[in-house]
Amino acid sequence: MTERIAIVSGARTPMAKAHGPLRDIPADDLGAFAVKEAVSRAGIDPTEYNEVIVGNVAHPPDAPNIARVIALKAGLPRSLPAYTVHRNCASGMEAITSAAAKLLLGEAEIVIAGGTESMSQVPLMFGSEYTEFLTRVKSSKTLRERLRALASFRPRLLKPETGVTKGLTDPIIGMMMGDTAELLAREFRITRHQQDEYALLSHRRAVAAREQGLFTDEIIPIPILPQYAEIQLEDYGPRRNQTIEQLAKLKPYFNRHTGTVTAGNSSPISDGAAALTLMRESSARERGVEPLGYLRAYAYAALAPQRMGLGPAYATARMFGHTGAELQDFDVIELNEGFAAVVIANELAFRSEAFAREYLNRMHALGEIDRERLNPQGGAISLGHPVGMTGTRLVLHLLLELRRRRANTGLATLCVGGGQGAAMMLEVA
Repeated sequence: MTERIAIVSGARTPMAKAHGPLRDIPADDLGAFAVKEAVSRAGIDPTEYNEVIVGNVAHPPDAPNIARVIALKAGLPRSLPAYTVHRNCASGMEAITSAAAKLLLGEAEIVIAGGTESMSQVPLMFGSEYTEFLTRVKSSKTLRERLRALASFRPRLLKPETGVTKGLTDPIIGMMMGDTAELLAREFRITRHQQDEYALLSHRRAVAAREQGLFTDEIIPIPILPQYAEIQLEDYGPRRNQTIEQLAKLKPYFNRHTGTVTAGNSSPISDGAAALTLMRESSARERGVEPLGYLRAYAYAALAPQRMGLGPAYATARMFGHTGAELQDFDVIELNEGFAAVVIANELAFRSEAFAREYLNRMHALGEIDRERLNPQGGAISLGHPVGMTGTRLVLHLLLELRRRRANTGLATLCVGGGQGAAMMLEVA
């Protein structure tokens, strides 16, 4: 990057488990809440913005190009263009890096970038047989043809397919994301107890952070539909009384017989949205704006889809190759907790010289991840993982945590379904 990108403001909604308190709020409304607040916090006239870019995975059928719908619902000028990006779990990061590219090319001066997801509202789908049945009924030209078509109905045609399940299944290898986590658990010999211990740590850290008010700077209250009688003020996921014994009682979810990945040591499907205001560092200086921090560098990488959970190691190695940075340069690390097995596998991969030589084209290991600096306020296991939003949330939270610690440099990274990884180097000074 020829110049750092200034992140001037940011906001996010609370996150909640799908079919929880945010279930009736569509992804475009969640996104509009976040975008409107990010614009307000930036203190810049909305007419000065040049683009809105939003990451989203499960595109709602009633909100095509959801970024444009969000921009209009947020009250931004109708003359402001907007477009939607999709890189599975890294969609919220892709929005940021797409904005960075436009800013660095001089195609824009100020951009809103973010991510949104309502996994509650991912629709059920019916198979092709039911579609063909409806087509025959609708295209019937006579009463006889219509009766004949109706007579072909069978109850099995109404068996739905869950959109979320389809979306979380890799079409190339036919595996759900949790199945890929099981593969890593076996490959790296990660036990069920190690995964449950990590999940418990995530909940304890998130509960402590919530009680200390460490999320209040980033979360905006959301009114709850349909009566607006309640306000969701905080994340719904962290469990204060979670115990290792409770986690140990849960049955494996993806491999019922020999598996170790459970609903308790995985991130829940979730709802939420986040947004940031971005401009070039030189523009921020000219305006006298003090940013939350800066995007210094980023990288994406690809790997075998069945080992997608190792994406953070691949992407971080690539970013280190571009910048000359090393792991000890980072004060805080936010590594998305899609599954506890994924976090632990990356810890092991980061510190393995053999892994670095075989898979990362490096002579030496990436380095030892200090858990005191890793996800210090918990992560997706406890907070939630609205897939289109998470990349943006990681960036916003990491910058605020660096400022709280009076530290400077952070790493935000995540794995991406389909066999990719994303990494970002962020600074506050």
